[in-house]
Amino acid sequence: SCERVAYAMSQGVPDYEFGATCALLKVNGSRCFEFCAREASQIFGGSSIVREGQGKLVERMYRDVRASAIPGGSEEILLDFSIRNSVAKYAKLQSKQ
Repeated sequence: SCERVAYAMSQGVPDYEFGATCALLKVNGSRCFEFCAREASQIFGGSSIVREGQGKLVERMYRDVRASAIPGGSEEILLDFSIRNSVAKYAKLQSKQ
């Protein structure tokens, strides 16, 4: 969770220790944002596709969803990174036993 990452950072844990967790947080955040934009668009109906009136914020939000998700890395790449990181940690733990 976000609180766990914030606590780890405040305790001086190196960044590479929670890179995969941050990647999953970003994916979760972008998916949540996309869901909220889609549902708001459903609620506002046709008003959500025009750039004026009551639906202008929903239209802007729906348009910005993908633009906000891409700069930090696409979801597929971040999920792949997280899985590879988890598999590597598991293999490291298994080799110690």
